[in-house]
Amino acid sequence: MSKSLALQKALRAAFTASPAVLALVPAAHIVDRHLRPAPSPSVILGEETAGPDAGNVARDREELFHTLHIWQEEPGTVGVKAIMAALADCLTLDPRPILGGGYHLADWQIASRRAFRDPDGKTAHGVLTIRAVIGGAA
Repeated sequence: MSKSLALQKALRAAFTASPAVLALVPAAHIVDRHLRPAPSPSVILGEETAGPDAGNVARDREELFHTLHIWQEEPGTVGVKAIMAALADCLTLDPRPILGGGYHLADWQIASRRAFRDPDGKTAHGVLTIRAVIGGAA
């Protein structure tokens, strides 16, 4: 298993274990799939950028930016903002989740969040990017 997949599994597990998230988005709508139109509401996982953790002299950790797309049919952005807040709260879990494949999660946090109206005129779209620092090797 790659660091990327280990992170994605940990994120989905945290989200689907959260009553606050599940009150807003059904677990079956938290997926890594190309869905257009996306079910309303939904959280689409999977996009990622990765590279070495520049602040780590030992060079044994990687920095990953995992992007989530949040979709909800609504006239404004209130709903997607509420979903993003619930997802962000999952990153404050203590202790941090155990990753598979011999990896360990050094840190994760929100790198950015953005909410906007989709050009279709009826859907709100949120983009939440999570920065994670992962060490270890399989």
